Amino acid sequence: MANSKNSVRLHRVLRAPAERVYKAFLDPDALCRWLPPYGYLGKIDRIDPKVGGGYHMSFTNFSTGHSHSFQSNFLELVPSERIRIADKFDDPGFASGMTKTITLREVSCGTEIEVLHDGLPSAIPAEMCYLGWQESLLQLACLVEPEIPGGQ
Repeated sequence: MANSKNSVRLHRVLRAPAERVYKAFLDPDALCRWLPPYGYLGKIDRIDPKVGGGYHMSFTNFSTGHSHSFQSNFLELVPSERIRIADKFDDPGFASGMTKTITLREVSCGTEIEVLHDGLPSAIPAEMCYLGWQESLLQLACLVEPEIPGGQ
């Protein structure tokens, strides 16, 4: 649910260990699979998964081919507990100092995840960001929840 016009907060419980959820935020192939909302393809052209590092990613609308890119920088990485990321769109029309804080907590059935996305540019309605995050978190669940027998 939106906190204000430029901030959204989401909460979910995933049937997966925190270590696996955390890994999905740092692995480029995983990010491309779960982060883009429905109808978008993700591509990462560079990544450095450490504090002070980051990644450059583009989302491309599969139907129209239109894409937008952004730089994400890791501000804080506490394995299996917390991730803070600063995002900046390449398009100066979307200028904003966005931050995402992802908090993970082990619970009896898996991992509780809380996402706080602050500093949305005025060009992006909070409800659209919230909708995109809902889709992304469903895709994240599809990636991290399966227990594949034999590790194959």
